[in-house]
Amino acid sequence: MHKKFKLISVVAVAENNVIGKDGGLIWHIPEDLKHFKKVTMGHPMIMGRKTFESFPKPLPNRVHIVLSRDPKPNTEQVIWVTSLEEAVATAKNLDSEKAHVIGGDNIYRQTMDLIDEIEITRIHETYEGDTHFPAIDATQFELIKAKDLTTEKGIKLTFETYKKIK
Repeated sequence: MHKKFKLISVVAVAENNVIGKDGGLIWHIPEDLKHFKKVTMGHPMIMGRKTFESFPKPLPNRVHIVLSRDPKPNTEQVIWVTSLEEAVATAKNLDSEKAHVIGGDNIYRQTMDLIDEIEITRIHETYEGDTHFPAIDATQFELIKAKDLTTEKGIKLTFETYKKIK
């Protein structure tokens, strides 16, 4: 029996729901980057063009499905699409049981009704930024797992998993 395909948002969020500034992350927290790698490794990632361009190079062992009005030629690791529907269909066709939505804010907003789970790293600090994660509707998602961690630099994090209420 084939498992149901899952679409999962993965995001790091400050106390004030800020996720970025000027097209990139505001923080560099090794513990969060390690968590992101563990969660996304081996699975397709859906993202907007600006998120993709914020990487110095494509991340290893993950197919990058990039939404853009101006797609570029595909490579083995990067597939350009022009619609969210095409992005999700592409992820499903890659024979993966799940794909991760990794930003930016417009992509998070557009996929909120489509996703099955949200993996959030809550950074218990406030940052100034211009990019925000949409509020999680408590009537649509329930918190099923939370793990607290204090980083080597003393930053408090909580890794949370939310699941869509069926």
